[in-house]
Amino acid sequence: MPNETGMGLRERKKLATWQAIRGAALRLIDQHDFDSVSLDEIAAAAEVSRTTLFNYFASKEAIVLDPAPQDPELWRLLMAQRPEQEALWASLQAVHLGYLATFSDRLVTQKRLMAESPTLADSSREHAARFKSEVRQWVAGRTPPDGAVYAELAVNTAEAAVATAYILWRPDDGFDRLMELAELCFEQVGRGFANP
Repeated sequence: MPNETGMGLRERKKLATWQAIRGAALRLIDQHDFDSVSLDEIAAAAEVSRTTLFNYFASKEAIVLDPAPQDPELWRLLMAQRPEQEALWASLQAVHLGYLATFSDRLVTQKRLMAESPTLADSSREHAARFKSEVRQWVAGRTPPDGAVYAELAVNTAEAAVATAYILWRPDDGFDRLMELAELCFEQVGRGFANP
């Protein structure tokens, strides 16, 4: 029987196992380093078999970099919560910052790994493209036909604000600093480049 999130018992158990594996991996990697942590150690810490681990993740990199299964549901909820009368830029800021905040448990580790191996960054691009596509559809649904230029510019600028914050952020400064930088980027864009 589904609970309040619409997930049945089986789906909730699968999600709990997925989260246990990811959580165990992040704890071990944080305590040691990525290369010295084995898949067997991750499976043991998550209290699952190696076979079960591979039912959920294709590799050790995937454990850290794969998007969470509930991400699409989360960003759709963030969009649905924005009042229709709210200014588009304010809504985009709230959605992007709200979604970014959900990465606090893994983004430090992810950025460090991607800096060590740039090819790992490819695995997250498809997910980012899906998020942007759904944001673009959501914006189109609340934009009049004569506002298409503004809407497209706003979507791309919101993405650039988050990307700029991410580029400037150093993982050693902690996740809160990333959020501060993202907020600063959105505030600057809101003021306009004529008013730095």
